[in-house]
Amino acid sequence: MARRPGGFVRIAVINGPNLNLLGTREPELYGSTTLAQIEQRLTTLARDLGTEVTFSQFNGEGQIVDAIHALKGKADGLLLNAGAYSHTSLAIRDALAGVAIPFVEVHLTNIYAREPERRKSALAEAATAVICGFGADSYDLALRGLVSKLKNNG
Repeated sequence: MARRPGGFVRIAVINGPNLNLLGTREPELYGSTTLAQIEQRLTTLARDLGTEVTFSQFNGEGQIVDAIHALKGKADGLLLNAGAYSHTSLAIRDALAGVAIPFVEVHLTNIYAREPERRKSALAEAATAVICGFGADSYDLALRGLVSKLKNNG
């Protein structure tokens, strides 16, 4: 997709299962920041970067696949925290390949320091980058990195 004049890019942010519970779900792992607070921070950061962001959250795998399909021709890049589906979903991986939108896989925790079943990502090989382990800041880092890559490298 061609960038808009002035390097303006559109980034979608899709969050997967249980991320709607951030702030109260296992705060010792995921912190106390809510999903709404993360979205508010990203909106402010996107404005500073001259970027537009949209947000969605789904608990179902098929809903995430549908949301990824809907991005074709409408987004230049994607931040995706597919939650537990990151470790298992070939359907989400195939949807990402099908729309061919650069994406950053985002995780609040360091998935490589967690349970063995969380140490492998079905999505990482297709991702532009993987950011994990920085809590809510993982999203900020991912947005900065993806916007920079899209504006500088197309």
